[in-house]
Parts: sequence; structure tokens; C-alpha cells
Amino acid sequence: MQLDLNLLTALDALLEEGSVAGAAARLHVTAPAMSRSLGRIRRTTGDQILVRTGHAMTPTPYAVAVREQVHDLLLQARTVLAPSRELDLASLDRTFTLRWHDALVTLGGPALLSAVRSQAPGVRLRFIAESSVDTPELRRAQVDLEANADRPAAPDVRTEQVAESRHVIAVRQGHPLARAGTVTAAQYAAAEHITVSRRGSLGNALDDAFAELGLTRHVVAAAPTEAAAFAFARDSDLLITVPDITMRPAATAFGLTALRLPIELPPAPVHLSWHQRYDSDPAHLWLRDLARTALRGRDGG
Repeated sequence: MQLDLNLLTALDALLEEGSVAGAAARLHVTAPAMSRSLGRIRRTTGDQILVRTGHAMTPTPYAVAVREQVHDLLLQARTVLAPSRELDLASLDRTFTLRWHDALVTLGGPALLSAVRSQAPGVRLRFIAESSVDTPELRRAQVDLEANADRPAAPDVRTEQVAESRHVIAVRQGHPLARAGTVTAAQYAAAEHITVSRRGSLGNALDDAFAELGLTRHVVAAAPTEAAAFAFARDSDLLITVPDITMRPAATAFGLTALRLPIELPPAPVHLSWHQRYDSDPAHLWLRDLARTALRGRDGG
């Protein structure tokens, strides 16, 4: 039997997207063409690959078992057919899309852009806002690099923790608690707070930690970004609890003071995430190295 390697590409897309429409969009073909490819894959493997369950498509046990093998085979084929070349930064002409938490853009964005401009002036960076829901842009090659506190669960997304930071309280200069110098758990709970949540949540893991002490925070508002929350804190007596790594640039930009949190919380991680298709891409490796340095620059790693 003569094998068609195009079916390997189609199978990889179908297994990653979990739908005919998604795979078709990713490979820039029509849905009927992808449906025909799925039919050929089914005949070749003797397996249904994807089966409909309600309004969604579910991979068969066989499809789940071979998913990683299929992707590895495709990567090997691409390496053979398009061997990597030495990266010429001076002539590199490429646009990278980065979806970073807004505070991390403030923290590491300027240093990253400066490094990119000095080494590869033909490279452009697109920083885009985080979505309030989980999105598949990394898998669809619409986002090159993410930076936030989350560790994606998708098996085809690579993640590296590049930094971590303890939590601190950010208050305006002259705040009554700032003049006291220290904050007790009772004082912290009694104060008015603002949270940071893309979804507008008024609570987070801090409330669970204080509930164990029999205390309840008084949260009066939620802001969609840390920058917005910092602005509220600058002009009021509101408290905002944030990782120290993102507080440092805000101290100068918003005139805020950092105070020690009265309870211990797990450190906040900073993760870089990318799709595994870019593992060996020379330009992406270069960008990840610069991003890692930029995000660690003020934290020390």
C-alpha cells in the first residue's frame, strides 16, 4: 500500500483541533476537503479517529494513543525536508505575536523590544491582550509566545517557568498602613480591597487563605488589569495584593509603596508557553531566550 504523507498532516491537525472545521481552518483548506481526508484516514487506519458526541467530536482511544507519535513523525519529516539553517538576525524578517499578562508586558516588554530592535531590526512584535476565556491560538499558530502565571494543560504546548515572586500589598504613598510600616492579618482583612480579574471576579485564593484564619476580606471592586487596579490604589485607600515582580515597575509609575503580606502564600510563577511546533525553530529559540532574560531581569530568576 502506498502511503500519502499529506494524510499525516491532516491527521495531526484533526487530532490537535478535535474537529473537521478547526483542522480545515488551520491547514487553509475547505471543510469538505478535510472531511474527505478524514474519510481516507479512517479507511487507511480502520479506525473512526473522531466520533460525534452531542455537538462535539471526541477522539477514539486509538487516536489518543497515537497523537504524540503522529506529531513527532510530522516534525521529523519536516526536519528532513526543510533542514534548519543558521539564523541570520540582521536579515530576519518576521512578525511575532505575544500574548502576555499586562503586568508582564510592563515588566519585560520594553527590555525585550530593545533587545529585538538592536539584534534583528527587521523583526516586529505584536503584544496582544489576554482573553477572558481559554483560547486555542497557540495551537493554531496565531500566537507565538504566551507569558502569564498559568501552566497550559494541552499536551502539545510547551511551558517553562522563568521566574517566581512573593506577594506584596500595594498602597498609595501616605496610606495609613504605610505609615504604620507593618500590617496585621486583622488590619488587612478590615481594609478595603480591589482585586485583579479579567472575568471580574471579586474573590481569589487569598480569600480562602484568610477564611482558614476566620477572617473575611472587604473587596469593593475588581479591575480587569493590574494597571487599572494600580490607578485605583493610587487615588484611594484601596489595597491591592500582587506579585512583587510586577509591583516594582508600578512603584515608580504609580507612586505606590509595597508592604509585607501578613500571611504566607505560595510564590506566584511566571511561565513562558509556546506550541511544540516551534521547539527547534531557530528564530523562536532566539526570541524565547530574549523573553526569558527580559522577564528575569529585575527578579534575578
